[in-house]
Amino acid sequence: MKLMILASRVPWPLDKGDKLRMYHQIRMLSESHEIYLVALSDQSINTAAEKELKKYCNKVYIFPLTKAGFIKGLISSIFNGKPLQVGYFFNRNIANRIIQLIEELQPDHIYGQLVRVAEYIKNSSIPKTLDLQDALSAGLQRRAEQSKTAFKYILRFEAKRMRRYEAYSLDNFDFLCIISQADKDLLDPNIQERVKIIPNGVDFEYFKPNDKAKKYDLVFTGNMNYPPNIMAANFLIKHIMPLVWEKLPETKVLLAGSSPHISVQNLANNRVEVSGWMDDIRDAYAEARVFIAPMQIGTGLQNKLLEAMAMGLPCITSDLANKALAAEHNNQILVAERNDKELFAESITKLLNDKNFADKIAKNGNQYVKSNFDWKSTIDTLNSIWEES
Repeated sequence: MKLMILASRVPWPLDKGDKLRMYHQIRMLSESHEIYLVALSDQSINTAAEKELKKYCNKVYIFPLTKAGFIKGLISSIFNGKPLQVGYFFNRNIANRIIQLIEELQPDHIYGQLVRVAEYIKNSSIPKTLDLQDALSAGLQRRAEQSKTAFKYILRFEAKRMRRYEAYSLDNFDFLCIISQADKDLLDPNIQERVKIIPNGVDFEYFKPNDKAKKYDLVFTGNMNYPPNIMAANFLIKHIMPLVWEKLPETKVLLAGSSPHISVQNLANNRVEVSGWMDDIRDAYAEARVFIAPMQIGTGLQNKLLEAMAMGLPCITSDLANKALAAEHNNQILVAERNDKELFAESITKLLNDKNFADKIAKNGNQYVKSNFDWKSTIDTLNSIWEES
């Protein structure tokens, strides 16, 4: 099948969850389809990214987004009722070029990533699928509830518009996808019937147990400029770790990931390292004894948890993050209510003090992700949906 894929970002390097999902889907889909990738970009053209993506794509088209275009799109969205981020990513000139490409390529199916790109393809007569990934409206609402600044009013405004857009503006898509049942349940009932669950996966050849010497007791990874990760990092160091340090004062923490926000940078001290971008994120996992993801807000499946479990680390997370993962507490993972700093601290202390228990959690967690989060099986599910249409 000739498949046109429209991505809201160039899916390389793999420094964000949406880029990771798209990259691995392209990689696997290329085994049975001709791939024509169209990617929007708000950064300078990355030749290394083009080279990497051309391994799997028949053709790669990258359309640059400009600051002037962003401003125009945002202003337009204020008046047309669409979500701000839909307006932010929409450019009329790019839309016309995409229409021309569709006419030239005549793909058998169009696969779009996130509601950010829906406006570009929703009116095409060609069969199409939109990957929602997670319930963006619910994620925005949670961020609004947690915000203590005037920004919460903008988030509430955006959440309301996003929920309306999810419910009433996606009728032209033949299929909608989402990462987990937990996220599907958060969507408006108007669209749930058309939403198919396509989980993320793990590259088990890449993320596998490593016997490197341990430099850190605890690690948290992710894009450290992303609000849910910023909040989780601050909650970890400011609220959880003081309780751990009372009992285990030598405990060292690594916060690893690209573009750390200033509030994350300020967490660094003699017991906390903030790495910034790492050429190989596997080093962060391999050099730590325990992984933690104390997510306070956000939706979707945390790739960081899949990677850590694949690499054989015992993991701790919040009830919020485990909704999509659905691992068994006290057997495959340790779970604490999102604001329960005492239980998070107890879980960390238990894993660091009890090697046999930590090994059990690590082994069972590893088996769980291998059984449930394989990229090939997720792509097989996606293919089966398209074959039925």
